[in-house]
Amino acid sequence: MNESNIDWILAIACFLAGIGIGALCYHLLNANVARNQKVRQRLAETELELSQVRDALNDHFTKAADLAGSIRRQSDELEQHLMHGADRLVDDLKLRRRLHGEIAEEEEVDPPQVPRDYADGNGTLAEDYGVRRQRAAEQETVAQPPRY
Repeated sequence: MNESNIDWILAIACFLAGIGIGALCYHLLNANVARNQKVRQRLAETELELSQVRDALNDHFTKAADLAGSIRRQSDELEQHLMHGADRLVDDLKLRRRLHGEIAEEEEVDPPQVPRDYADGNGTLAEDYGVRRQRAAEQETVAQPPRY
């Protein structure tokens, strides 16, 4: 064979190898692009669903606030109706006061007491509970330590 033919064959082989390597690289890089495009599409769908859920949630809370306001207004109207009816129809003063929200003095209840860590008198928490009494003279001679 001729030396010039070998150069041509080598050039054609390198050209074909380059085309093959280029096609392989394009395929690998294009696969990542397709995968990224699918991920972007799923992200866009998820963002759309999230915005729809947010809108639905905002609508829900707006409607709930409107309904609560409506209930409050109806409650006030009912209370006003009862007060006007009580003023016109009820003869009993105690019942009128109760309907108007006033509490009679005899109906007032003392607030609950706060628990204490001591007892009034000789309860079970007293210092001398269960201790036999000694003679008064012995108690006077023994000095008690100061209490803080």
